[in-house]
Amino acid sequence: MDERALIEARAGALGFDRFGVCAASLYARVGEGLSEFLDAGHHGTMGWLGARAGQRADPRALWAGARSVIALGISYAPAGDALAGLHARSRGNISVYARGRDYHDVVKGKLKHLAQFIAARFAAEVKVFVDTAPVMEKPLAQQAGLGWQGKHTNLVSRVHGSWLFLGEIYTSLALPPDAAHVDRCGSCRNCLDACPTDAFPAPYRLDARRCISYLTIEHDGPIPVEFRGAIGNRIYGCDDCLAVCPWNRFAAAGREAKFAARAELISPDLAALLALDEAGFRALFAGGPIKRIGHARMRRNVLIAAGNSADVALLPAIEALCGDADPVVAEAAAWAAARLAAC
Repeated sequence: MDERALIEARAGALGFDRFGVCAASLYARVGEGLSEFLDAGHHGTMGWLGARAGQRADPRALWAGARSVIALGISYAPAGDALAGLHARSRGNISVYARGRDYHDVVKGKLKHLAQFIAARFAAEVKVFVDTAPVMEKPLAQQAGLGWQGKHTNLVSRVHGSWLFLGEIYTSLALPPDAAHVDRCGSCRNCLDACPTDAFPAPYRLDARRCISYLTIEHDGPIPVEFRGAIGNRIYGCDDCLAVCPWNRFAAAGREAKFAARAELISPDLAALLALDEAGFRALFAGGPIKRIGHARMRRNVLIAAGNSADVALLPAIEALCGDADPVVAEAAAWAAARLAAC
């Protein structure tokens, strides 16, 4: 077996569902698209996206020794309807990706094992990345043939739909590249039409400032009032644009056990979440990605959902937080209380 075949076989044995290779470079249009995104302010408060934009647009600017990029994917496709929990208004809805173990830890662990194999077997230099480095994961995955960036800007696979966690290995090995994947969205606009907050100014363009995932995860201030009603009971992330993609009909449930949904994170009770103190928050969300946003931000999100619930039984718990030491939490509680009082 040649180098590439050996590496791909090891990747499969480690649990990766998709494997591809591209040169350590990106098409010029990728950098141009990033510049347009940043110039329009569509990144919101995510200043880190612009801080190292040059390294994002050029893998060799991040590491001059890179010759190839190995792009890998692991499916986290749900077994059932990802949007089923949106109908239970007194319960919170958590994005599918965040109901199990933190993918950063799981994917990085597998990447390190594969990188160690490459380094030892081929005396090659390697660096591994999962989401937190200045790496354009989706364009690299498309160039490596894993799928294409759909109109919702996420990667779409003909095999796994919109449900892939991505990771990359930059290496000094010169590996034969795969053909870039062609766009197969056609005239479909399901993802654009499904967005509750109209976050897509055009196909293939996202204004993060209107995106529920951004608002509930990345944004740390008050959520703009204009979007609160549309958030519904989404307390962490949003799957709407992913879930309606027709390519999902080919996706079998993900096989990685660590990404399986924990029972307590499927439609958790809003009253119970409002009662969580700091220690309770850390205990409930230990090992998962939600812990990264902190207790106060999650409490803000739960209060928005409570205000949308029409469940007046939640009023005492909401009113108890109107005097919270965190002004963002206190403001969200006052809004939720006024909204329920009008029911």
